[in-house]
Amino acid sequence: MSDDGHQSTGSENVPSRQRKRFPGISSRAYEHPADRSALVALRKLSGFDTVFKALSGLLPERSLRLLFLSDSVRVSDQQFTHLNDMLRDACYILDLEKVPPMYVNQDPQPNAMCIGLDEPIIVVTTGLVELLDEEEMRAVIGHEVGHALSGHAVYRTILLFLTNLAIRVAWIPLGNLAIMAIVTALREWFRKSELSADRAGLLVGQDLRASMRGLMKLAGGNHLHEMNVDAFLQQAEEYEAGGDLRDSVLKILNVLPRTHPFATVRAAELKKWAESREYQRILDGHYPRREEDKDTSVSDSFRESAAHYTTSVKNSKDPLMKLVTDIAGGAGGIGGRVRRGFDGFTSSPSADDRANGSDDSPRNGDGPTDTPPRDEN
Repeated sequence: MSDDGHQSTGSENVPSRQRKRFPGISSRAYEHPADRSALVALRKLSGFDTVFKALSGLLPERSLRLLFLSDSVRVSDQQFTHLNDMLRDACYILDLEKVPPMYVNQDPQPNAMCIGLDEPIIVVTTGLVELLDEEEMRAVIGHEVGHALSGHAVYRTILLFLTNLAIRVAWIPLGNLAIMAIVTALREWFRKSELSADRAGLLVGQDLRASMRGLMKLAGGNHLHEMNVDAFLQQAEEYEAGGDLRDSVLKILNVLPRTHPFATVRAAELKKWAESREYQRILDGHYPRREEDKDTSVSDSFRESAAHYTTSVKNSKDPLMKLVTDIAGGAGGIGGRVRRGFDGFTSSPSADDRANGSDDSPRNGDGPTDTPPRDEN
């Protein structure tokens, strides 16, 4: 139940509890700095809305709407009523005036998305509905409502369209390269937008452990008795800090084809934000309002984004990021560290390393794998 009596669905093993509501909240309150600066810049572009409305005639949005209407189950007071209650409650908490239509699609792969140019629609798969408990599902629905409030549905639709187009024109070398360059840039932005939406999901559910469990289930399935949230977060720390420069490069290559960050990374990022003063201020009622969006400065948003990246690089434990920090600080011995960091990509040690008695070349079975990880919600 929300703080002023709005009824939310409960279950036998999850006690009813009050949730704070955020009247007039701007999506800027929870957006990741990189996501926020890109959105503010796009919204400030003259004729931006006109261009994308013109594009709507080329994009298959109407076809997608008809497809889900004809071959999925629409959430309502008569169908999937518990999901409908959670959707209405999420829109109520984030003060989204128009509740977007939501569909359940038969697909064993756990997934959810928010798409649409004119009006967003939310789609969740049966695999996701069957995987998550009520509080975990509430966070996911809040995540998708956060996408709708931020306007991410527009760019997600364009990303889907361009990805499909790249497949169709793959036989045209230059055309495919041009489209894939745009797709790669959109994916990088969209990965940041997922971190924003995770925060929106936490604002709706207001249960960090439930959000953590949901991300953990996306990685390891419905085996909570075999998993531990703290150990899962330790994986994220090991992922960031472990290895050498070779691993740093492989991390970049692994994430490039994905639209979502890795589950452990999302969990660590969300926990960090939940423990920040920024999150507590929102809960206390101090947050940007939508009525102030028109006065938002693009330059200020870019400065915030730049400051965030500077701090992230400075505090990162990743070997490549530490090298970047050392270079910026003028640290000595950089050349040797770079050479040693990449020696594993060659079959034999360098002459300098042989002279120093060092051999960091990989043994059998130690080389990197080129199998890409599964992309999940």
